Amino acid sequence: MNPDQASSLPRGGLGLASTDVADPRPNFFIVGAPRSGTTAMYEYLRQHPDVFMPYRKEPVYFGADLTKRPPLLDEPSYLKLFGPGRGKRRLGEATVWYLYSRTAAAEIRRFDPDARIIIMLRDPVEMIHSLHSHWLFTGNEDVEDFAQALDAEEDRRQGRRLPPDVRRPEGLQYRACARYAAHVERYLETFGRDAVKVLLYDDFSADARTAYRDVLSFLEVSTGFEPDFAVVNQNKVARSSLLQRVRKGRAVGTVVNALPGPLHHAAWRLMKRANIRYQQRPPIDPDLRARLVAELADDVARLETLIDRDLAAWSA
Repeated sequence: MNPDQASSLPRGGLGLASTDVADPRPNFFIVGAPRSGTTAMYEYLRQHPDVFMPYRKEPVYFGADLTKRPPLLDEPSYLKLFGPGRGKRRLGEATVWYLYSRTAAAEIRRFDPDARIIIMLRDPVEMIHSLHSHWLFTGNEDVEDFAQALDAEEDRRQGRRLPPDVRRPEGLQYRACARYAAHVERYLETFGRDAVKVLLYDDFSADARTAYRDVLSFLEVSTGFEPDFAVVNQNKVARSSLLQRVRKGRAVGTVVNALPGPLHHAAWRLMKRANIRYQQRPPIDPDLRARLVAELADDVARLETLIDRDLAAWSA
């Protein structure tokens, strides 16, 4: 979808009276960053009686500059995701790559000028180290050593040394993903500070209940509801590399991609869960961390000013 297509979508203010329109429409968006608690927040918000989020996380509908992957969504199929949310006060979706898109903020703004935006951020070095581990599990990465994966960034920027099963090539630009400031600023300028909630992973991890209530207050729904705060999206590795290759193979993909949306999603989740083994991620090399902290210091300082938070802990 390009920005001009986004501008053709029907508008609806806050969209709180979702029963008054033909198709219920999302009015809030979790836009990033990856590995920063977005999946947990998505799962916790889905439990709230006044909130609806569709079965499909990461629909990647907005962001004309982002890599798209099947099943691709046009406007009717995107809006169809929110049909079951008719009557809910808040309808939302979560696509972490919207944060990095140069166009998604403007596209979402045209879709709903009054949309609420949630941005979740984590220590950038910890985030990309976790992202590398996540990509190894999904097959989006094939360089097992984190330092070597960082060294491959320039080649990959030129389209070389990409994994055969890569589905999110922009996600292999780890240092770019670790630089948040310009992207946060884009959303603040596009929507205004009152419509953007920046939540730090440190705060969410330390006190999920308080962070969750803050988000509910931001979304203007009841803050008295408490979900099951189960641990979500732990670090994982594949039990079997062979099963992982079969799952991602063309034959399986052809069959699963032919299924209707919910069944397609359920089939992929079932195959993925069958091959999961939860395992603590090895610690990052201290020297490499120190080098990355130094590289990112200017961006962290800029972000501190943007969100008015002391981020010294990210440099420890």
